[in-house]
Amino acid sequence: MSASVKSPRAPLTPLSEDVWPDSTEVLIMGGGPVGLSCAIMLAQRGIDVLLVERRDFVFRFPRAHLLNPRTMEAFHDMGVADDIYRATPTHDRWRKAAWYTTATGPGRFDGMKIGDVPAWGGGPDAARYRSSSPRAFANMPQLRLDPLIHRHALAAAPGRIRSRQEVVAIEQDAESAIVSIADLETGARRTVRARYVIAADGGRDSADLLGVELEGPRDMREVVNYHVSMDLSAWSEPDALLGHFLHPAGGARRRGTIQALGPTHYNRDSEEWLVSVAAWMVEGDPEDEAALFASIRRMLGLADDHEITMHSMTRWSYHGVVAKQFRDGRVFLAGDAAHKHPPTGGLGLNSGIQDAQNLCWKIAAVLDGQAPDALLDSYQAERRPVVAWYTAHSLENANRHPPIAEALGFCDDEEEGFRGLETFVSDTPEGAAMRERVAAEVAHNAHDYSQLGVEAGYHYWAGALVPDGTPVPGDPNDPVTFHPTSRPGHHLPHVWLAGVESSEGAPLSSHDLIASTGLTLITSESAAPHWREAVAAIAGEMPLTVVTIDDDDAAWGAVRQLDDDGALLVRPDRKVAWRAATLPADPGGELAAALEIILRGGDAPAGDPAEPYLRRIRAAANVLVR
Repeated sequence: MSASVKSPRAPLTPLSEDVWPDSTEVLIMGGGPVGLSCAIMLAQRGIDVLLVERRDFVFRFPRAHLLNPRTMEAFHDMGVADDIYRATPTHDRWRKAAWYTTATGPGRFDGMKIGDVPAWGGGPDAARYRSSSPRAFANMPQLRLDPLIHRHALAAAPGRIRSRQEVVAIEQDAESAIVSIADLETGARRTVRARYVIAADGGRDSADLLGVELEGPRDMREVVNYHVSMDLSAWSEPDALLGHFLHPAGGARRRGTIQALGPTHYNRDSEEWLVSVAAWMVEGDPEDEAALFASIRRMLGLADDHEITMHSMTRWSYHGVVAKQFRDGRVFLAGDAAHKHPPTGGLGLNSGIQDAQNLCWKIAAVLDGQAPDALLDSYQAERRPVVAWYTAHSLENANRHPPIAEALGFCDDEEEGFRGLETFVSDTPEGAAMRERVAAEVAHNAHDYSQLGVEAGYHYWAGALVPDGTPVPGDPNDPVTFHPTSRPGHHLPHVWLAGVESSEGAPLSSHDLIASTGLTLITSESAAPHWREAVAAIAGEMPLTVVTIDDDDAAWGAVRQLDDDGALLVRPDRKVAWRAATLPADPGGELAAALEIILRGGDAPAGDPAEPYLRRIRAAANVLVR
């Protein structure tokens, strides 16, 4: 390590909850998973934080549930991952999405399976998902995830997680943001000065307070969600976590979706379910529980008296919006405050946690004097194009169900739809051709459920990195295929290191070598003396940790894209910041030049990398509305 490394900060001392500080280093608006994760990440680095949430911390609705490998890497760093895995199904049969006419029912075509696809690293996807990360995909409904993260935040930032507190004004000067907070229980008003503010409130207050414009289509489709208990053991599908329902009575429109919530079983024996019903399916008064239950029973083919217990419900609409700016002075937008898109693809919560991971290491580096404030400008440069891509991809995924119905012959004429089903099940050349077309349309949903290229392959076009002029491997618009690469802006490739174990005897990944603070330089054992000498020659505040991998490690050699004497400079979020394919003539000079670019947030790209995705958002929205 360089001689300038400082000792890590001490953990935060407890703060009495009846004491309000006059100032804090970072104030966080919003106590959802993104805000709570920010609190944990910063507190673990010793940064003084204060989180305020206008609601209580009673978590009432399931919401998101899929946690992809990159998000689980962040949760692993936070010390949350093991708790999540303990609550995740212990088998892999849940990793499947299926399409049916109904779940059950007396009619000839009731309960008929249309098709299925592997999902979330299951089935034939298992090997390639395992090769992308040391952390596995997880499934935990937000109803249970949020309390878990909340408990960890309380432990990491004791006394600093406050409920029923609403931010009512934000003013800024050259040194801080002055945040006015209203106590919703007592009516008291107070102000807190913060060096920085993270708005992770879903845009509920921050949108009005900051006036940041979100561009993109809104209110494209209304959906009604119900959290219910019901018995679906009669459903013939034994394993799928997620079921979609298409029926001649709905024409080419998807009628709705069910998701098993457990908490014991995550298949047809699930005790609880999240049921999403298209708003047009609700006949009668939408506020009448009887009408709501009737829509569920009609979608699933259940008897009129089939017992359903309602726990909660919500109405929401599809949006596809991305903030024009993710930074307003000392205030940063994260999660839904900066971007909103449909749940297709399960990228909402995941992208929010990845926002937090990107932003928090940079804020900590600036507050610790390791980097200038300009580093924080790279947050927008890096995250905005990625979430624009995610938004476009999610909207496109939402359009992948009608082609299945159309391949079945479903249309405005219900009887024509039933004739299509007669053909679908027939032992005729026409039936075989239809089944082939339907299977192809179902398989196209790999873009939603096998999207490893999106989940693990997202990269940064510009920001706190030094591009090396090499092309993006493969097709950058392919959402399925993942190409591990050490190209700057991409995620460090994961391999299990040969003959290396942790102190507990567990295998070590290349990911496990990365320091939680500062930057990490990875090189070979044989080249390490040269690179250590280069690091020692650099005078600066940013810690640099040199780690080595055996020259003969075949797995690492296959993915490193370096000569034996080359090196990678990797950030705490495991994004490659700089690559020297071979030892430069002046390694210290090259490394110092790279650090200067990285710490000032990099160079601006020639154009706006988000713009192609904003065009895709508009195109997909037009199809979705029709």
